[in-house]
Amino acid sequence: MTDFRFADVNDVPVLTALINRAFAVEKFFKVGERTDETELASLLEAGRMLVAEEAGSVTGCVYVKIEGERGYIGLLSVDPTRQRTGLGTRLISAAEEFCRESGCHFADITVVNLREELPGIYQKLGYVITGTEPFPSEQRPVKMDCHFLCMSKELGHR
Repeated sequence: MTDFRFADVNDVPVLTALINRAFAVEKFFKVGERTDETELASLLEAGRMLVAEEAGSVTGCVYVKIEGERGYIGLLSVDPTRQRTGLGTRLISAAEEFCRESGCHFADITVVNLREELPGIYQKLGYVITGTEPFPSEQRPVKMDCHFLCMSKELGHR
């Protein structure tokens, strides 16, 4: 059984390791790790990290930041041994529910254009591509040109 909870500062080391394992698939275009403990602690000050636990082990997480009527969902990370089990979809659903409960009418995500499998996955969850944004390569060195695809979903209130 999977339990969901919000992270606190004590979770930062475990979550940093999980995120970096989950994002290792992006090493073909990125230099270095996806995040570090300092960045993650800073994100927790600005938003919330929803954590999935199974049998006492952290198996996934997703970041949510509320900005008015919009919620930004990012850093979806699932332990590589638990990928393709539906856990990522459940984390996104839980993040969307948190956005709804916080008064959001829309959820926004960004995906790197080089991860060609991701837009279709999010489109199946109701997201539509709304534009592009530059990739912050000055902050995150890359091996090839890339950009973000911006995607949004209207959140119906239950």
